[in-house]
Amino acid sequence: MKRAIPVLVLTVAGLIPVWRYAPSTDTSSTTEVAEPASTPSTSSGGTSNQVVAGSTIKTEKGPVQVEVTFDGDKISSVRMLQQPNHPQTKAAVPKLIAETLTAQSADIDAVSGATITSEGYVESLQAAIDAKPASSSSSSSSSSSPSASAAASQVVAGSAIDTEKGTVQVEVTFEGDKIDAVRMLQQPNHPQTKAAVPKLIAETLEAQSSDIDAVSGATITSEGYVESLQAAIDAKG
Repeated sequence: MKRAIPVLVLTVAGLIPVWRYAPSTDTSSTTEVAEPASTPSTSSGGTSNQVVAGSTIKTEKGPVQVEVTFDGDKISSVRMLQQPNHPQTKAAVPKLIAETLTAQSADIDAVSGATITSEGYVESLQAAIDAKPASSSSSSSSSSSPSASAAASQVVAGSAIDTEKGTVQVEVTFEGDKIDAVRMLQQPNHPQTKAAVPKLIAETLEAQSSDIDAVSGATITSEGYVESLQAAIDAKG
């Protein structure tokens, strides 16, 4: 009986660490579940490609919408998001895109046989160009040099002039005090107008004012053009 007492004491002593042991909390599952937030590779470069969709232009043939990819300030590619399902359109689109990449602007010629689609393409393209955010390099340079920003381009829309043929409205781009470009925002859908507009714009760029002659056969449109043009000149800051 005396030998049993030490054995019992040792047994009890051996169980004490077991009773006092508290299991540790397992955090391995939490570590595995928690995932770092992913960062898209396209957002890492401030000067990387920018993809901008133009407006959807409804035409008689169907909606036209383009998507433009800019590499800095350069148009690197153009993709059609919507286009009429016509053989003329399918044949015209590659030509329009090729012209755009060459001109680096929306100042391109319509493709013969696909005039309506071409006009919708140009309008959607210009909307994408206008909607493109300024690149970081250009914004930093303009902020660092006030004299350069003062002489930077200004785009001013003239008044919308209602004429007997339809509404006429121009948009003028000024480079300093110089009229650098003129674009039609609204114009009558007439053959005379379409033929007259390039001549009116050419006269404007040469005269550097609204003191230009009306185009024969498109007097009403010419008068509306001059009035809208003068309003843009007057509104220039």
